[in-house]
Amino acid sequence: MKRVLFICLGNICRSPTAHGVFRALVERRGLAHLIEIDSAGTAAYHVGNPPDHRAAAAALKRGVDLSDLRARQAVTADFHHYDFIMAMDKENLSELKRICPADYKGHLGLFLELADLSEREVPDPYYGGPAGFDHVLDLVEVASAALLERIATELNQ
Repeated sequence: MKRVLFICLGNICRSPTAHGVFRALVERRGLAHLIEIDSAGTAAYHVGNPPDHRAAAAALKRGVDLSDLRARQAVTADFHHYDFIMAMDKENLSELKRICPADYKGHLGLFLELADLSEREVPDPYYGGPAGFDHVLDLVEVASAALLERIATELNQ
């Protein structure tokens, strides 16, 4: 069993998008019984709220349903549960490193570092238009495929 946690600031745009896209890939691959997936934010701004309606609409256009997801804040205990903690940008990675226990043995890093992309961070689409949400999906789809290959290899699947 591998456990993956996606992290952005408020857990309403980027990390739930990654959560939904990765979950869809895992299910299509038949590995849902071997991979646990969640998402969270480093801030508590939106705890309990569903994903941003624009993120949910953009994902649904690609066949990814985010309607069951609710925002939560990342906590130190997450490091004792998740094997992969994937930050969407350097600012959130820095915040995660601040709360990361010294004995964490999993992978803590930028999500896009796993993919062969020129961009290193998933940009926050919150204050932009629809094109920003589509761009996030483009990046997340590539990085999710790369992450799934890495985990499938570790699981000998």
